[in-house]
Amino acid sequence: MSRPLHRGVSGGGRFPPNSHDIWDDDSQMKDKLEKEDVDRKSPNADQTYLSIRQPFRFLLTDNSSSKHGLLENGFVSDPFSPGVLRNRHKRALLLLRLSLVVIVILALTGSFWWTISITTSSRGQVYRGYRSLQQQLVSDLVDVGKLSLGSTKLKDLEYCSPESENYVPCFNVSENLALGISTGDEYDRHCGPSSRQSCLVLPPVNYKIPLRWPWGRDLIWVANINITAQEVRSSGSLTKRMMMYDEDQISFRSASPGYDDMEDYAHQIAEMVGLRNESNFIQSGVRTILDIGCGYGNLGAHLFSYELLTMCIANYEASGSQVQLTLERGLPAMISSFTSKQLPYPSLSFDMIHCAGCGIDWDQKDGILLVEVDRVLRPGGYFVWTSQLTSSQQYLRKKENQKEWNFVHGFAKNLCWDMLSQQVDTVVWKKTSKKNCYSTRKSGSGPSLCNRGRDVESPYYRPLQGCIAGTQSRRWIPIAERTKWPARTRLNSNELAIHGLNSDDFVEDTLNWNSAVRDYWSLLSPLIFSDHPKRPGDEDPSPPFNMVRNVLDMNAHFGGFNAALLEAKKSVWVMNVIPTTGNNHLPLILDRGFVGVLHDC
Repeated sequence: MSRPLHRGVSGGGRFPPNSHDIWDDDSQMKDKLEKEDVDRKSPNADQTYLSIRQPFRFLLTDNSSSKHGLLENGFVSDPFSPGVLRNRHKRALLLLRLSLVVIVILALTGSFWWTISITTSSRGQVYRGYRSLQQQLVSDLVDVGKLSLGSTKLKDLEYCSPESENYVPCFNVSENLALGISTGDEYDRHCGPSSRQSCLVLPPVNYKIPLRWPWGRDLIWVANINITAQEVRSSGSLTKRMMMYDEDQISFRSASPGYDDMEDYAHQIAEMVGLRNESNFIQSGVRTILDIGCGYGNLGAHLFSYELLTMCIANYEASGSQVQLTLERGLPAMISSFTSKQLPYPSLSFDMIHCAGCGIDWDQKDGILLVEVDRVLRPGGYFVWTSQLTSSQQYLRKKENQKEWNFVHGFAKNLCWDMLSQQVDTVVWKKTSKKNCYSTRKSGSGPSLCNRGRDVESPYYRPLQGCIAGTQSRRWIPIAERTKWPARTRLNSNELAIHGLNSDDFVEDTLNWNSAVRDYWSLLSPLIFSDHPKRPGDEDPSPPFNMVRNVLDMNAHFGGFNAALLEAKKSVWVMNVIPTTGNNHLPLILDRGFVGVLHDC
């Protein structure tokens, strides 16, 4: 019977299975030679051997007491042979992977249960924290009120007399007349030591909170304004058509002479400009409108639904104030006298200027009031004048009326205004978009251009001047070439360069105000939605909308607050105020399609 072959780890040879002495001698001799050879090549072999073996010692432990055990067939088992090491490496990697999987599962499970427990347990804490934040807001507002009084204590302040109910600083007609100011200047702004009061102006006795927008636009409380039923009844037919007086409410209708419906009047103006209807004003470049002697703001109330922003200006009135009623309706308005001083707006500010029965004699003072209209009107903008003077044959029979119309017609031509259309008693002119028009006029046929010293972009109640302003400004851009609304709010780098700004500052301001408005609205929501409770993050309730309708930004900077409110789709308008001291960014604000004013606040 043949004997089986046995292969050893060192290469093998044939030998009898019982010849242990020969195998041992052979094996020991080879081991000795190999060890000497390894020692010569690698003096640190022992350290390397130990460093390799030590990390895997826990994997190499065996039940056998000998360092090298025998297999069942009698051969030596080498723990560091390639095959054995490879198998044990695989087992180690598998064990590590399983450990990682277990750890990840345990971590996710723990995190899930922790989140559930925190959410469940902290819901009440979040609500209580929100309530405490609301209470802190009210406390802070009280503190701000106390700080605003300075060293004067609240309890030491006296209440103003009832006659001061309509007190407006710097506007006092009786005082101005007593000082000898007349010829129309008594309605202008005159500030002096007596113009300031240190008493608390009280609201009307029966004052009621205005109705929410948009209901408050067409219906106001009689008790909130200084006008009586007798004053309404004794007024002309124009006022009677504008509003209906009830026992405790006033509802508004049309405000245009000769028209029972403001929609028809606005539609007619659009057609005279060359548009299909008033909804096309935005596409033609019209966004902001200055309404001189606005009545009670009916034009602005109608055009607001077409994203047109109309600023009402009118003289100070002690009773039945146009400005007071317009503001009560939630529409932009401010007292501004159109007599002897420039308006507190930069040159080239408005896309359209409107005057319907505004009571201004445009032929007075050698047409200087028309020059002021030209100053604040943008290139390519429109001047709309509605008056019986323009077409009524009976009215023009008087020589003085005919003379006034001829003067306005001729002076507008000398200002490089193009008369677009005349219908019934409304005339529309368009300001030139080309500067070379002024150089093509006949010598001495119209006002000269202002030099750089007099062409001040943002005057502040300066005396009216008879030269044409704005031609030196880098903002001389026709309205048809300007960015259309609402993209106009996001000025590009070229537009910012006109105002000396870089994009980084503008973007940073925008991001800051977007974040601030979210915080403001979250804090104010419980107060302005008193009958519609809501929590932060909830959507605004359905109409009637919130009670915040107009906002006064006392230091508007770039108008970022205004832009952020629009971005958040809040139904408010902002009066952007730029102090007369500091950087004047009012031209930029108006170029963005907002309204604002210079003020020494």
